[in-house]
Amino acid sequence: MNLSTTTKILHAIVGLSMISLIAVGIYMHETKTFALYDIHKSVGVIVFVFALSRVIVRFKEGWPKPLETNTAKLQLIIAKVIHWGLIVSTVLYPISGMMMSGAGGHGIPLFGLELLASNYDAVTQKAVPLNETLASLGHELHESLTGVLILFIVLHVAGALKHHIIDKDETIKRMFSFK
Repeated sequence: MNLSTTTKILHAIVGLSMISLIAVGIYMHETKTFALYDIHKSVGVIVFVFALSRVIVRFKEGWPKPLETNTAKLQLIIAKVIHWGLIVSTVLYPISGMMMSGAGGHGIPLFGLELLASNYDAVTQKAVPLNETLASLGHELHESLTGVLILFIVLHVAGALKHHIIDKDETIKRMFSFK
């Protein structure tokens, strides 16, 4: 099965964006660099649109078949779990961030445009949650999905490298060749 140019482009955009957002998110969390939060949120909203588009295209075009016909059943199951994990988490991850920020009263910005206005107390200048339960759930999901998504990405890259280096098949070329 040949992969469409749309699939290849969405794979690259979502993959590289998620890796970058995770790295920036970890940096912001560790260093308390609050100045980056609005940029992180804005890019996250855009990546969500691409991730959702990727899901729609994936279901429309179907899942790519393995290039090798003699692949072990366990390897096929692991690959399927990782691919499903990636596709689901690349949608859930930005949703959880938007839940955390929006329901937490911090709003959802898009490079200066307020998709959801922030809700700050005029006196204390602290965010007043719109829904503490939803904000808390978003926070827990966002933190939990970080490790899960990193694991899926590492396993996905390792699998792709295995195909390229050990199996010497065309899996990577199939995803990254644009003719």
